[in-house]
Amino acid sequence: MKKIVVFYAAYGGGHLSAARSIKEYIETNYTDVDVKLIDCMEYVNKVINKVTTTAYSEMAKKAPKTWGKVYWKSQKGPLAHISTTSNKVLSLKLNRLLKELEPDLVISTHPFSSQMCAYLKKLGKLDAKIATIMTDYAPHEQWIVYNEYVDYYFVSHDGMKKQLIEKGIPSKKIFATGIPLSNKFLLKYNKSEILESFGLSPKKKTVLFFGGGEFGLGKSQTLNIFKSFIESDYNIQIVAISGKNVKMKEDFENLVTELHKQNIVKILEYTDKVAELMSISDLVVTKPGGLTTTESLASGLPIVVINPIPGQEEENAAYLENNKVAIWLKPDDNVEAVLKDLFSNPIKMREMKIRARILAKRNSTKDICNTLLG
Repeated sequence: MKKIVVFYAAYGGGHLSAARSIKEYIETNYTDVDVKLIDCMEYVNKVINKVTTTAYSEMAKKAPKTWGKVYWKSQKGPLAHISTTSNKVLSLKLNRLLKELEPDLVISTHPFSSQMCAYLKKLGKLDAKIATIMTDYAPHEQWIVYNEYVDYYFVSHDGMKKQLIEKGIPSKKIFATGIPLSNKFLLKYNKSEILESFGLSPKKKTVLFFGGGEFGLGKSQTLNIFKSFIESDYNIQIVAISGKNVKMKEDFENLVTELHKQNIVKILEYTDKVAELMSISDLVVTKPGGLTTTESLASGLPIVVINPIPGQEEENAAYLENNKVAIWLKPDDNVEAVLKDLFSNPIKMREMKIRARILAKRNSTKDICNTLLG
């Protein structure tokens, strides 16, 4: 039996979702395998995990510019050295788990677990193959620490592969498969049934509006953009998802009530029907996290980017904008002019959809698993 460990860390939801997609695909399509999904930081030190994940959430929510500085400074210099040194220390605890499990393959969807395992391999304490799956659209130096001991790098696009090659990583190690995607986004859905189940009209264009989730970043800007959408005259209907952000949900509801737009807006909290909702949508408005970006592209959706976290999400936003599948709405932009350009120009919207499908790597999870397991 082939033993596989899939490590993730709970800094945002994308790392876990990518890890889950890999685990589910392997268990569904391969026999004689034992796959374990483990939060590496929770395992090595629960206190540090709680402190650092909370710090990430609070910084991203209340001081995003500060987080951006941390992100960039952790590439090189003292902060990068501290991160790498701490991962060396924490790897000793992870080593106990790996000795117990004796995996043949370790897959990491977070740079910390990738570093720890590569360091253990450098010390001769780990004999397993190591695969690192990058979950954004630009590389960060922390992903490639001890890269000579990593056997596989899976990246989101060919440009990232080129960047890693320029950093001295052999081309044969790097695979531009895309970010792992849940099988839900590959299924065919009955559009009429889904529209009816959500009380939506088949005669209107559907906008899927993500309100910033638990962070609620740029709240006032989000509400202003939301207001522009619901006041527009472009025959649209909106599904607004507030996620875990209770206050955002209340603000959405108050605005809809104030403007008497209950007939064209559906407000949801957390939902496990994102794949179904994307299948009936014409446009998605969202922060550009790696996961949501991947899901939107796979669904062939043009994207309006709002409130990216400085650092990795701004890099994702730039990638999308440069490839003409997204419009990045910045604080000083005229939202009404952007909406007019989108909805009054069906050719532009259609071209964005086509480019999104071309850019998407819908078979990412399958390609990653086939590369690793044959």
